[in-house]
Amino acid sequence: MLQNRVDPRGNIVKTSARGAWLGNRGQLHGDTKTILRPFKLKAWLICVLKFKDRHRQVMAPNLYTELFFFDEATAFSAGHRPCFECRRDDANRFKTAWLKGNPEYGFDPKVHIEKIDEIIHQERIDKKGNKVTFEAAVHDLPDGVFIQIDNEPYLLANKMIWHWTPSGYEQMAPLPVSVKVIVLTPRSVVKAFRSGYRPQMGTDDLK
Repeated sequence: MLQNRVDPRGNIVKTSARGAWLGNRGQLHGDTKTILRPFKLKAWLICVLKFKDRHRQVMAPNLYTELFFFDEATAFSAGHRPCFECRRDDANRFKTAWLKGNPEYGFDPKVHIEKIDEIIHQERIDKKGNKVTFEAAVHDLPDGVFIQIDNEPYLLANKMIWHWTPSGYEQMAPLPVSVKVIVLTPRSVVKAFRSGYRPQMGTDDLK
């Protein structure tokens, strides 16, 4: 069992549960397939599991470290975004929604994605390597956003909260009555969801 699964806080953990999406933060592992660093690049990607019949040896020497997510909402919460190579249409949809939701940066449609990556990077992890969070009114948050309650991650979907586990969502409950909640999904990504990008969620099959 390798340490290559990502939770909603962005931690890289060990679990036997399989993922629905592939992730990339650069080469994080050493020769013994041990994680040495949480990231190497500011571009944290969400990729498809299969692309153009390519085959990879997981954690091969001198290549990027393959990470895995239960669903796309988890990947976004961790601070990743769609890859422009294997998911060009989704990446363009996300960029369009991000620009619409974050006009304060003054970016036009031709802005390089690296500029957006720099902002998301500041929103996902601080200089000490800790997860960046913020507070918001729960009823103002769109579907696909992760919040934290009693130090546990919950997905917002269909006016319910769903408790996340590596194997899926094990329970649901009505939205909390609290005015403010701790939000795990990066702030500008939340705005992109509000502006039209809907991430794939593991709850879609549980409606």
